[in-house]
Amino acid sequence: MLFTADHDDIRRSLQKFIANEINPHVDDWEKADIFPAHELFKKMGSLGFLGLNKPVEFGGSGLDYSYALMMAEELGAITCGGVPMAIGVQTDMATPALARFGSDEVRREFLAPSISGDFVACIGVSEPGAGSDVASIKTQARTDGDDYVIDGGKMWITNGTQADWICLLANTGDGPVHRNKSLICVPMKSKGVTVARKLDKMGMRSSDTAQIFFDNVRVPKRNRIGDEGKGFTYQMIQFQEERLWGAAACLKSHEYIIDQTIAYTRNRKAFGQSILDNQVVHFKLAEMQTEVELLRALIYRAAEQLVAGEDVTKLATMAKLKAGRLGRELTDACLQYWGGMGFTNETPVSRAYRDSRLTSIGGGADEVMLMVLCKMMGTLPGSKGSS
Repeated sequence: MLFTADHDDIRRSLQKFIANEINPHVDDWEKADIFPAHELFKKMGSLGFLGLNKPVEFGGSGLDYSYALMMAEELGAITCGGVPMAIGVQTDMATPALARFGSDEVRREFLAPSISGDFVACIGVSEPGAGSDVASIKTQARTDGDDYVIDGGKMWITNGTQADWICLLANTGDGPVHRNKSLICVPMKSKGVTVARKLDKMGMRSSDTAQIFFDNVRVPKRNRIGDEGKGFTYQMIQFQEERLWGAAACLKSHEYIIDQTIAYTRNRKAFGQSILDNQVVHFKLAEMQTEVELLRALIYRAAEQLVAGEDVTKLATMAKLKAGRLGRELTDACLQYWGGMGFTNETPVSRAYRDSRLTSIGGGADEVMLMVLCKMMGTLPGSKGSS
């Protein structure tokens, strides 16, 4: 069994926190196009939510990954996508590699305050010319004595306007593209770091997303996570948790939209009967609920294997792919049943329609997930086993 009574205790605490401290403010944060990350993260850190599976010596709870997955699933009950995504960046995207491979010194400086909620973190991988193609990043960190001097830029950085530090992937050598990169913790207040602009997005409105430039930014080499040249490998490992998190965070949000659509279509009348009474509607909603449960089973299976120390690249990739595709199909179908009201911004289904679209893009686009799977199956042209 993946979850126990201990999981349920934390789950109930998180549900109460979301109901009292997050959901009452979501509409205001969506209108403002930002939420107060430092204020919210400090509250979450004080309750232990930001370090469930992080080392005890740096303020975490030292629990296994199943607790982090449970939290990701519960965050899906937040009535928008932007806030849970920002929390996920803090817990499962910017900090896993640091927690696993960072020196004690760099973990004290960056991980501990991220767990306590005193620091807001962001992850710097994507660039204007290198989104899903991580190997093609151009940001450089050249060695100058005991320092790195960083030049380049990052794009689509969640938490970027509020972050205290960025987990930056940069080229630190001239070797092969998969062995010339390093992950570096860079304080956002460093001289030469510029938040160029806050991006105006279709969805995820309450989450701030930035374009960031680095111009001769000097940081000590001790800020590097693990070994030089291992950054690509560390990031690929980190992606396993990120992609599972992204899939798990969809589950409750999908179920919420199904429930809201059932309630709305039951009361909405057309041609002498409720919309829900039409077989095409209630059958479709039943199919969507089944798809959500199938996705949950896949995610739980992957989480069990991850807890057991196994490589879950294949299952995490499948879960991420399926979550994105299902989000597009489910919200599109449900919005249709809301009719004209579904096209207004005052309904939950329109927000879900906009927010869920990112799942097929962020953290590796659908097409990249398919490439990964085809490579593992030996069907990708040029891969072992392909014709």
